[in-house]
Amino acid sequence: MRGHVAKKGNNYYAVVYEGIDPSSGKERHRWHAAGPRRIDAERLVNELVKRRHNGETTTSDRTTLAEYLTERWLPLQQSRLRPKTYKSYKSVVDLHIVPRIGRIRLGKLQAADIDGLYVDLLRDGNRRGKTRSGLSLKSVAYVHRVLRKALGDAQRKDIIGRNVATLADPPKPDADGEPQTIQAWDADELRRFLDATTEHRHHTLFTIAAKTGMRRGELMGLRWHDIDFERSTITIRRALSVVGWAISFSDVKTRTGRRTIDISGTALDALRRRRTSLEKAAADAGEDFDPKGLVFARPDGEPIHPEYISRTFDRLVAKHGLTRIRLHDLRHTHATLLLKAGVAVKVVSERLGHASPGFTLNVYQHVLPGMQAEAAQVFDRLLEASPAGSTSDERSAPPSADISAELTRKLEAAAAVRGVAIEGLVTELLDSLGSGE
Repeated sequence: MRGHVAKKGNNYYAVVYEGIDPSSGKERHRWHAAGPRRIDAERLVNELVKRRHNGETTTSDRTTLAEYLTERWLPLQQSRLRPKTYKSYKSVVDLHIVPRIGRIRLGKLQAADIDGLYVDLLRDGNRRGKTRSGLSLKSVAYVHRVLRKALGDAQRKDIIGRNVATLADPPKPDADGEPQTIQAWDADELRRFLDATTEHRHHTLFTIAAKTGMRRGELMGLRWHDIDFERSTITIRRALSVVGWAISFSDVKTRTGRRTIDISGTALDALRRRRTSLEKAAADAGEDFDPKGLVFARPDGEPIHPEYISRTFDRLVAKHGLTRIRLHDLRHTHATLLLKAGVAVKVVSERLGHASPGFTLNVYQHVLPGMQAEAAQVFDRLLEASPAGSTSDERSAPPSADISAELTRKLEAAAAVRGVAIEGLVTELLDSLGSGE
């Protein structure tokens, strides 16, 4: 922290450096009047610098938390974040933070104020019309992340001495211990939907969604040169995002999100038929087909609004009397059916573009209930002694020879889902039994 003494007229001032103004990029200095004696100004500057170094407020700045967030911090974030992320930040600030603690001066904000904010949001943070209810644990945790970042930026630029959000106690999203409920169709319902919509103009889109697990935005951003018809693959590079009602294309932001996935022969045939149809339509209109154009677009080649596709899907589901799920749930259906079929979690995770197989397991832990109980039963069978009176050859046979074919199949399926060998699964079970978990 830096400071110096300056003189204006007959008075001396302690001038303290307060970081970079995020809106202008220029240095900010705070002037504190010290009177007509230079020695008083020198003492004041030393005291102010010491207080700032200890994390105390050093300024009589009357800037409130609301002013900092809306006038300094958010304008800078708008140029740095994706439109959808910026909109979510702004929504958190405008709806949850500013109305409740925005009037508190930035330098006087305490961890207790933030804790009170979280309690209030959990109690009645969701205000829609005449009804009120609390926000979810996950939503309040997100408010905490936004506020912690905003105050962290203020501390990094020496606007405040410390980030009090790091001292607050935000709720943990998993504190209720209940896994997220996933809505998905079984294979029969998915087959019924695809059969019923064969003649619909968006049938190919729904088919690719179901057979690849791609997100809605990824489907709407897919271009023809992203498809390798020789290798039967799709490379996912960008997505069509919705902010408010405006749409915009953006590159897929994570390493695992940018991925190449294999597609089935039937999915590839559906894409070939669509391309052939579009090439013929372009030729009939005397136009050139764009090999870099969108796979799923309006007749003029412009993108289809993703919300329109979602609403079309909802209407078709209702029309054909199927279990109500969202378009996004076709992604869950894809993952669920693969996991139930024994496909390794790592493979499913890569297809979905998840950050890690562990994340996939956490999301879809409901898919194979009872797997641990089955594995424990199999393990007991492995340890069973050979029957009395058996020959030496029989006693020397591996214990697995006595395991039923059904239990063996379940053990193999359990190992496949976890992406490990059977020996690895048994080792995990031994470790959990030894630790008392």
